[in-house]
Amino acid sequence: MDTIQKETTRLVEWLSQIGDDPNGGITRLLYSEEWTTAQQALEQYMKEEGFTTYYDEIGNLYGRIEGSTYPEETIMSGSHIDTVRNGGKYDGQYGILAAFMAIRALKEQHGQPLRTLEVVSFAEEEGSRFPYTFWGSKNLTGIARKEDVEGIADFNGVPFLEAMNQAGFRFRDEAAAARTDIKAFVELHIEQGSVLEHEKLSVGVVHSIVGQRRFTVEITGEANHAGTTPMGYRKDAVHAAGRMIQQILDLAQAEGDPLVTTVGKIEVKPNVVNVVPGSSLFTLDIRHTDKAELIRFTEVVTDVMHQTAEAFGVGLNINMWMDEDPVPMDKQILEVLERQCKDNNIPYKMMHSGAGHDSQILAKFAPTAMLFVPSRKGISHNPEEYTSPEHLADGVRALTHALHELAY
Repeated sequence: MDTIQKETTRLVEWLSQIGDDPNGGITRLLYSEEWTTAQQALEQYMKEEGFTTYYDEIGNLYGRIEGSTYPEETIMSGSHIDTVRNGGKYDGQYGILAAFMAIRALKEQHGQPLRTLEVVSFAEEEGSRFPYTFWGSKNLTGIARKEDVEGIADFNGVPFLEAMNQAGFRFRDEAAAARTDIKAFVELHIEQGSVLEHEKLSVGVVHSIVGQRRFTVEITGEANHAGTTPMGYRKDAVHAAGRMIQQILDLAQAEGDPLVTTVGKIEVKPNVVNVVPGSSLFTLDIRHTDKAELIRFTEVVTDVMHQTAEAFGVGLNINMWMDEDPVPMDKQILEVLERQCKDNNIPYKMMHSGAGHDSQILAKFAPTAMLFVPSRKGISHNPEEYTSPEHLADGVRALTHALHELAY
């Protein structure tokens, strides 16, 4: 392995020890002891390497190298320190470590940058402890509100405010102005899919993050005896649900990329062998990079569900509980990323992200773009998550070259 491969691997293994779960993988939840230890370890490491470090009110950690000519203009890179339960070694923390490595290398090779370079270790992105996501980036951008979390608690009943205070943090001053110094944000992340692996490429330059609409669909039929109710007289909630699901997924398959549609959960009542089901429920997750197409497709499937419910004589309730627009990345930053991949012979492709990331929050606030590196078999949020040292190093190289162009 070359020097960058060895160093990236070493740092990933080092940080992965904090929150190492006896059941496999890493569990590092917001404001937990493991979370606090990880942030403090990163803070100490960055200090030792000459970074100026600080926390904001809610626990985002920053490491800065001050700019010489335009110190008030910040070029930022990083990702989130929290994990899902039994998560892998790369999701989130690789982006932080890569940003640290890139900025340290630039300082060593080129001296002080013209613009300030800053690593961010976001406090939380996953929503794994509390029912709230992007707490770190939403606070950085000024869109988080304390009323969003004041009434929530974790799976053990610990209130959000209590956990935050015990970790030594507090709500930010919502009257204070949001930062205006961030002129570019670049997030490096594992793909969490298998596109780059299948196409044998080292890096993905992410041009957009998909929009998402999520639904809970409830069907009300009539429970009845499985032996004495003729097929023609039934109001079978499972039969209706099955027809809807098949129609929806067939329509999605016909649409093709970049649309994806998933039925991830199905419930049936009374869920016994000898009763015609009286009610059923399923979830629907629809994603697309184009807002108009996302809206159009969801309208099509909604019409199909209503028509099917009428044909089966069952009641239908469709609840759309998530409606997130697609987020395009900044064109100028994308040009920098693509140019640096080309100039440095890093095999890449332009692609979209099918998962959400902190970049979708930052993109509404500052010029933002993302880089991906491959994930073996597309596995993520799992102890089996893996990216080869070669690809980890290529991601660091691509990020380093891009930050050099942006900050020097």
